Amino acid sequence: MKPIKISEAVVRRLPIYLRFLNELSLSNIQTVSSQELGEKLDLNPAQIRKDLAYFGEFGRKGVGYNVDYLIEKIRQILKLDKTMNVALVGTGNLGRALCNYNTYIKDNMKIVAVFDADTSKKGTLINRLTVQPMQELTDSVKQLDISVGIITVPAAEAQNVADQFVAAGIRGILNFAPVVLKASPGVRIHNADFTAELLSLAYYMDTINGTKEGNEA
Repeated sequence: MKPIKISEAVVRRLPIYLRFLNELSLSNIQTVSSQELGEKLDLNPAQIRKDLAYFGEFGRKGVGYNVDYLIEKIRQILKLDKTMNVALVGTGNLGRALCNYNTYIKDNMKIVAVFDADTSKKGTLINRLTVQPMQELTDSVKQLDISVGIITVPAAEAQNVADQFVAAGIRGILNFAPVVLKASPGVRIHNADFTAELLSLAYYMDTINGTKEGNEA
């Protein structure tokens, strides 16, 4: 039998479930139903059940899901039960903010190395991380077993950084630069484009009663 292909939309919803389940666990809530999850997350309960069913039977009819058990299973699905080291390139405001946020991430995905092409930043500290020159990227990726790279450089420099990540052996890239990056097969790139999100949000700002002005029937 061919393995079931899980859509990207399903995978992207799993961290949303995990985040809310962690909140429930902190509040000592032991069980939750798909109906309750749907109401809190503004999602269809049937969609939630379908998403989770791709990976196994985690709930009990009439009882719901055990919160801590489901947290454990989703962490396994997302491979957060394993340590995953991350490298970041670009120590501007966004890069520094992400490095500082590193302290609050409880999952096993951590920024362990930070790089910048500006030689004047070499040796400076950001949240206990020493800024390294780009020439050290390949060796650090191998020494620290880094598997994910984050790009927070200007658009004009982003493709070059991506190429260096790939050459160093990194197969997962989170790109914050407002540009579409190219990579060889086997490399996964996710884009976090703030500009695109703001522009798409603007579309809804003049919506009245759920109907776009000028488009009423």
